[in-house]
Amino acid sequence: MNANGARRIAGALLAFAFAFAGGAANASGQAPTIAPGQAAALKVAVGSGPRRGRRPDSMIVTDVRRAFRRVPQLDASRIRVHSHFGSVTLNGTVPETWMISRAGRAARQVHGVTGVQNRLTARR
Repeated sequence: MNANGARRIAGALLAFAFAFAGGAANASGQAPTIAPGQAAALKVAVGSGPRRGRRPDSMIVTDVRRAFRRVPQLDASRIRVHSHFGSVTLNGTVPETWMISRAGRAARQVHGVTGVQNRLTARR
């Protein structure tokens, strides 16, 4: 085995030992030990990507509009849909009062929706 291979194996074992020791320290209630260079790598890894399971707001808005089309006799032509981090707001008017609750229910059933603010009103 050459020196490069031995260094890689030793580095991997050392990283495993640090990870295992940090996990054991957490289980015992003590603060984990982090090497100075490791802290910067952890900061980058934590905030480097989108949150797992979150859908883009544009996809949620599109799917809410599709859900409206699947509700029989729902006139959604004057409903405006806005989404912010999965929280959907419905604004506008509908011809009948029963359509308000049906639109809210349809929006709640869309994957990725965390909440619905139903601000719809019935037209007179």
